[in-house]
Amino acid sequence: MQWLAGALLAAVHLVNAQDGTNATVPFPNATYPNATSPDPAASPASGPAFSPPFYPSPWGSGAGNWSTAYERARTLVSQLTLLEKVNLTTGVGWQSERCVGETGAIPRLGFRALCLQDSPLGLRFTDYNSAFPAGVNVAATFDRGLAYARGQAMGQEHRGKGVDVQLGPVAGPLGRNAAGGRNWEGFSPDPALTGIMMAQTIQGIQNAGVIACAKHYIVNEQERFRQAPEAAGYGFTINESLSSNLDDATLHETYLWPFADAVRAGVGSIMCSYNQINNSYGCQNSYILNYLLKGELDFQGFVVSDWQAQHSGVGSALAGMDMSMPGDVLFNTGTSYWGANLTVAVLNGTIPEWRLDDMAVRILAAWYYVGRDQTQVPVNFDSWTLDTFGYRHYVAEEAYGLVNEHVDVRAEHGTLIRQIGSASTVLLKNNNSALPLTGRERFTAVFGSDAGSNPYGPNGCPDRGCDNGTLAMGWGSGTANFPYLVTPETAIQNQILSNNGVFQSITDNFAGTQIQALASQASVAIVFVNADAGEIFITVDGNTGDRNNLTFWQGGDVLIQNVSSLCNNTIVVMHTVGPVLLSNYTENPNITAILWAGLPGEQSGNSIADVLYGRVNPGAKLPFTFGAAREDYGTDILYMPNEGTGAPQVSFTEGNFIDYRAFDQAGIEPVYEFGFGLSYTTFSYSNLQVNKLTVGPYTPTTQQTAAAPVLGNFTTDASQYQFPSNFSTIPLYIYPYLNSTDLETASNDSSYGSSDSVPAGSQDASPQPMPAAGGAPGGNPELYDVLYQVRATITNTGSIPGEEVAQLYISLGGPYDPKVVLRNFQRLSIQPNSSATFTADIMRRDISNWDTSAQNWVVSTSPKTVYVGSSSRNLPLSATLS
Repeated sequence: MQWLAGALLAAVHLVNAQDGTNATVPFPNATYPNATSPDPAASPASGPAFSPPFYPSPWGSGAGNWSTAYERARTLVSQLTLLEKVNLTTGVGWQSERCVGETGAIPRLGFRALCLQDSPLGLRFTDYNSAFPAGVNVAATFDRGLAYARGQAMGQEHRGKGVDVQLGPVAGPLGRNAAGGRNWEGFSPDPALTGIMMAQTIQGIQNAGVIACAKHYIVNEQERFRQAPEAAGYGFTINESLSSNLDDATLHETYLWPFADAVRAGVGSIMCSYNQINNSYGCQNSYILNYLLKGELDFQGFVVSDWQAQHSGVGSALAGMDMSMPGDVLFNTGTSYWGANLTVAVLNGTIPEWRLDDMAVRILAAWYYVGRDQTQVPVNFDSWTLDTFGYRHYVAEEAYGLVNEHVDVRAEHGTLIRQIGSASTVLLKNNNSALPLTGRERFTAVFGSDAGSNPYGPNGCPDRGCDNGTLAMGWGSGTANFPYLVTPETAIQNQILSNNGVFQSITDNFAGTQIQALASQASVAIVFVNADAGEIFITVDGNTGDRNNLTFWQGGDVLIQNVSSLCNNTIVVMHTVGPVLLSNYTENPNITAILWAGLPGEQSGNSIADVLYGRVNPGAKLPFTFGAAREDYGTDILYMPNEGTGAPQVSFTEGNFIDYRAFDQAGIEPVYEFGFGLSYTTFSYSNLQVNKLTVGPYTPTTQQTAAAPVLGNFTTDASQYQFPSNFSTIPLYIYPYLNSTDLETASNDSSYGSSDSVPAGSQDASPQPMPAAGGAPGGNPELYDVLYQVRATITNTGSIPGEEVAQLYISLGGPYDPKVVLRNFQRLSIQPNSSATFTADIMRRDISNWDTSAQNWVVSTSPKTVYVGSSSRNLPLSATLS
């Protein structure tokens, strides 16, 4: 207990220090007092948050363009035995095979195990692969084409390694908290921008013949307390994982929005998250999975658990989970909620056969939907070693042989990575046209550890779990190994030396004397600083996943101040996972330019050099807001448990007001607003035209489903499901077979036979009414009717070609609505003294609010206004939507 008290005291000190104030008490909640939504529904009611049950789990229908895939999947499932269906739905255990997740195989039909592999920005744990820019950079491009191209390239690389399911892209976390550890894996705290980029990425991955997995569903907005056992590792005793508590309207209008876009784009799988939602775990929350995802959004693919996010066997199956990963209850235990226990549950009637059939059909339908039957190649890598030879069953140390074939899957993707890196670099300040540089400056000096190499090598820290050298991706499971990493120091030196110039650099942030000497000589000083974050299983510089503060790392602020005090042409380049506090740098006359370069991947140095030296005219826009103070964001990480040893409770009382919406609501001036970004040229906006289309009224869905299909039949004779004679088991491997003909003994479950495990209605296979807001993948098809077409003229008023992102915002007009919300955008390439036409559609969904009582979308009578401009706070064009 004394040790625990010490750990808690240390944690308090850490939180006190996070914002540089002298506060003595850490902020106890996750929403600041002045940031509460005006909507009373966003404030928690008395008593604990509650997620209502919804059963039965909807069975897939083949809706949308899934019909052919479903026909083929049902044909195959009809041929499977009960054991084969169980094998298809259950992972074989952590490190039991070569991928981070593998199902069992169906050798009788020649169907190999399915391989699931990280990550959202490339291949994790492999070699001869590319390291792509992070999702946050893709969002900063505001370029649909680049998002698709990146998705397709990642899909091609996964396909070439034998991967069936790429574990990405990410819409959870969305980015509620500026300090959230994994925000960078996703795109933006704006749901529309994230949704569009999700859809493009998914279509790119799946058109390459690999199943995309949209994750982490849903409101998985901080790393801290995501799993109770993990929390014990950093000094906290809690008996349940954190619960994200929010109202129905906020859930629909903000956090579910991008997942609806993912489903509409045809995503093959969705990963349920570690956290609880209104005090029900994400992987057994029947409202979230059955009602919202499979009912209202009519999701046709399969739901897979996050690794160790499954908390029950029967409960998770009936609540809508379809695949257990990695299969074991805890890593390397050899025990499973499914596997043999799923066999038992079907045999004793707890889980109906149609539910198991539906799991198998959904998995195989996704497989057929993306054409895996045409594109699958054998797995040719091993996640647990880069050696050529090793144990195929790593944890069991069995089946030694060839495990890595070192297949080079990179193709020419480096060119695309370089392009995205420069296209996502946001120019924030450019006094007196300090940029672009010519490369012929008299004396160029580069400063900062972020400009140089990691002394351990680019992959020297497992899962990028350190902040050594230039920052090109965060840390955790959402990473990839670098084939190389072009540093800014190298790229800028190459540029200068090509012109026979003078170049010197210092990559030790704490070499004060040397820094001052060099800065005083330089005619241009380029300072590189960073801020890192990642997944909670790694702690870097005292940051356990989520960031402790919003300041620069490695003494970055002192470095900037030291250099800029001695060089009146200081350029600051930031590689950060999200917002940072910029102090007075925006006003400092010696700091002539500021750029945000994010996490640009393997071509980092070349990408920033392209922008600095004018080969690329920056056109990116901020996918989040830079605020002057941490509190300005309105929301924060919950750093300390607030329910004793019970599940920490995070109440989203801010409702829909996150990021720029929070700044607008509170009347707080940002340092740089969402959507902001400069160019080396200038643009003007004019001639807004709004064309209202003739469209029929919105009609709620009233149809019923067909009855649940049952594919094949099986015997309940337990003797038929025993391990085959002379069967040699692999230690810790998860099998579907039983070890006893007595089902209770085979289950090894002390609560076997409890009626509590079978919720009312969960076994009902009769036709079910569809939700009024449902009816097709993505929701009611009429939500996507185009009501208005918008056009505007964008003119390049400068002297060089450039790209401008025209942005469309809507004011929904209600008393509880944000001031404006992004709904569309277009990145335009425009020659000097020329114009281009911005065109955008406004769909019914774009002007709708969620009506909780009607459980449907409605267009309110509040006045609607459309705005077009260059950022969320520079909207020169507007019109009323009649």
